[in-house]
Amino acid sequence: MSFTLNGIGIPDSKMARDATALVRDTESDLLFHHSSRVYYWGALAGQRLGLKVDAELLYVGCMFHDVGLTKEHCSCDKRFEVDGANAARDFLKSYGVDRADIDKVWTAIALHTTPGIPEFMAPEIALVTAGVEMDVLGINYEQFSDEQRAAVVQQHPRPAQFKEEIIQAFYEGIKHKPDTTFGNVKADVIADKQPAFRPLNFCSVIRQSRWAG
Repeated sequence: MSFTLNGIGIPDSKMARDATALVRDTESDLLFHHSSRVYYWGALAGQRLGLKVDAELLYVGCMFHDVGLTKEHCSCDKRFEVDGANAARDFLKSYGVDRADIDKVWTAIALHTTPGIPEFMAPEIALVTAGVEMDVLGINYEQFSDEQRAAVVQQHPRPAQFKEEIIQAFYEGIKHKPDTTFGNVKADVIADKQPAFRPLNFCSVIRQSRWAG
């Protein structure tokens, strides 16, 4: 039986079961449990905000969001987010999912490392990022109860050294294509005009998050 919290569980459909199996067979334990927690954080956030969400689309988006870090789905020239989005697109196509819904999932995965944009888009897009930000960066940590955090982590364990392990997993997935890391041009422009400017460092934010470990 699927783990359920506040009425939220993995959708009971063949597509969801197949997504679980595919990701379980493709990703490491670290990434699989991370992606599973991302789904619960995202779904709980959507419930708290009163959003109407397609649970299947949200689940696939969450489960595939880091698939681009794996050898099976990693390209030599595309951002890992795009690799994961493309894998999810192909998966959803095989189930005859509507193009508009496929585009939602593709966009959710492609933008999940781009803060400040997904929150204004469709719930399935916004909540993938919300789930990732909670699990990796501890954003909105206090909006989840101690009981919710404990229940999700008991079901999908978060290693004691998760912060360092997830940073290493990112590195292993992108180290062969550094050119794809070109990012937020606004930070480059400010740094060019304000030499003392120091942008937030992603790894530092992870290490300083509310999460232990």
